[in-house]
Amino acid sequence: MTRPRPLVPRGDPADSVRVVGEFGVIARVLARAGSARAAEVGPGDDAAVLRTSDGRVVATTDVFVEGRHFRRDWSSAEDIGHKVAAANLADVAAMGGVATALLVGLACPPDTPTGWLEGVASGLAAESAPLGAAVVGGDTVASAPDSTSVVLSVTALGDLGGRAPVLRSGARAGDVVALTGRLGWSACGLAVLRRGFTSPLAVVAAHRRPTPPYLAGPAAADGGAHAMCDVSDGLLADAGHLATASGVVLDLDRAALVRTCLEPAGPLQQVGSALGVDPLAWVLTGGEDHALLATFSPGATLPEGWTAIGTVRKSRTPGVLVSGEPADDVVQALGAEGTGHVHFR
Repeated sequence: MTRPRPLVPRGDPADSVRVVGEFGVIARVLARAGSARAAEVGPGDDAAVLRTSDGRVVATTDVFVEGRHFRRDWSSAEDIGHKVAAANLADVAAMGGVATALLVGLACPPDTPTGWLEGVASGLAAESAPLGAAVVGGDTVASAPDSTSVVLSVTALGDLGGRAPVLRSGARAGDVVALTGRLGWSACGLAVLRRGFTSPLAVVAAHRRPTPPYLAGPAAADGGAHAMCDVSDGLLADAGHLATASGVVLDLDRAALVRTCLEPAGPLQQVGSALGVDPLAWVLTGGEDHALLATFSPGATLPEGWTAIGTVRKSRTPGVLVSGEPADDVVQALGAEGTGHVHFR
């Protein structure tokens, strides 16, 4: 006796989630997930089990909504997998840890092609593999009946390796403010895509697939960093979070930022000239590059890849300055809209 074929709504792809089914989708996705070094029990049971040599677990979660955090017409499925993994893996690095595993929740319309989901899984695996991490579990659900958007929720787990976690609240007056990683590239790429272009490819690729300096986080912790954070919402915005948590003022050196982020001349200046935008605005307010910002003792030898870009000052009113000027005034002079990304704005 042959089984009846499932009813497929008109226009539904033959490999849609509705046709393949929940467990078929999970099997296809997990086939591309890779393996996590820390996993004692991987996907397939009610929960995964991870080994934690440190005895503590770093945990962080981000939610990504189609149309707000990514667009399928701008980025491939693999690009999106890389991007959502990077945002979480960078948060673990910003605590001084190394990521060990990812958990992924997915809500999507029933007509979503499973091939697209496999592409996302491939991107997640490729971004995580160099750290020895992988997707070890998660959940899949149908999105609301009237929704055409995909939502991804990603949780990253990490190991401190015996280090003390580096918090945002540890900056001290007199500290050196240091940076590692790129700034402004993703925002520049977003500006290009919004205008319907796909070049220069370097900045568009930076928006699609950020390249956080993951190992620089543990190196900073080993090097005595007092405070640290991931730059996901914009340098001024995230420096402000660190300043508030520490009760200090971070005075960023404008010349050092230009020297570090905009020299030698490259695609940011090229696009800025074409669009009539000062590229420093992207450096100061652009998010999603996932650079790391930290403070170190004055006179300390900075770990490899870190560059001094400012100093920490004592103040009754925490905040951020750029060469002594209030950040809001600098942003206004550059013609930028705010100091960085603000949810619900």
